[in-house]
Amino acid sequence: MTALPAGPILIWGAGAIGGTLGAAFLRAGHEVVFVDNAVDHVAAIRANGLRIEGPLWTATVQAPAFTPEELEGRFGLTFLCVKALHTRGAITELAPHLTPDAMVVSAQNGLNEIAISEAVGEGRTIGCFVNFGADYLSPGVVHYSGKGAVVVGEIDNRTTPRITALHGLMQEFEPDAVLTDNIWGYLWGKLVYGALLFATALTDDSIADVLDAAEARDVLTRLGQEVGSVATERGIRTEGFNGFDPEAFMPGAPQSLVDASFAEMVAHNRTSSKSHSGIWRDLAIRKRKTEVEAQLGPIVSEGQRLGVPTPLTRRLIALIREIEDGTRGLSMANLAVLDGQEGASA
Repeated sequence: MTALPAGPILIWGAGAIGGTLGAAFLRAGHEVVFVDNAVDHVAAIRANGLRIEGPLWTATVQAPAFTPEELEGRFGLTFLCVKALHTRGAITELAPHLTPDAMVVSAQNGLNEIAISEAVGEGRTIGCFVNFGADYLSPGVVHYSGKGAVVVGEIDNRTTPRITALHGLMQEFEPDAVLTDNIWGYLWGKLVYGALLFATALTDDSIADVLDAAEARDVLTRLGQEVGSVATERGIRTEGFNGFDPEAFMPGAPQSLVDASFAEMVAHNRTSSKSHSGIWRDLAIRKRKTEVEAQLGPIVSEGQRLGVPTPLTRRLIALIREIEDGTRGLSMANLAVLDGQEGASA
């Protein structure tokens, strides 16, 4: 097996996803360097290490930590783990620290591989899909709350020695990690599932409870099928994971298939101690902007380009914006508004 690039693994964004991955790589014996723009988080890691809490394993790991302005040197393997809305800024800061043959792995939500490849080249961009549960709790502390799908693939769908080696590294974190020749199918599948998660974040209820709610089933199904229609028209073969069945989110799918997929997604989410999405945490706890524009915006623009209507996705973006602005509260009634029942109490 061809070795991965020499030197430490650079984790750019040491929050929920990056912190969990970096800690797992350290536990497996790899060198890791953390970079984060939160000065208090970097200071806490320097002083006390990075603490991973949760039901799967608990550990405090030690590794160098820097803000982007402090980092020096060049790195061959980087995991980019920032929020999608920060991708372009982060890749601009990261680019000078990449070796010519570097691999930048997009461990994010959305279609960030497009922006990364535009900035540093397709040859240095690696597709990655993750669905495990994790949350940033406080400076120096991350909660790893539940297992989930982990997938890597070349963005041109080839099977290369380097992607095979990277897959081996990911198996050290998640033994069931997948090496795929259809990474865009997973990324678009996550967009369908992600739209459902944004809808659950309109409420104060848990992911599982909203997905399981009879009154939410119809609008959630149509939302998912709307995104699935854009993916299909774009020529994407979406992939399933963790109970999400892409066939259930194609127009005209039988109700039995839809119900079966929802039941499996509910079951998967009930196994995790992460009851609410990171989207909900951004809205309800951290009071900051979500990734709604970066994640759902491309669905709307692609739908417009392809002639596929996306009214529910557009309305969902607008509702999330209102919650971000403080003009709308979190409530199950927001799902009725999403459904077009404008008179529903919010």
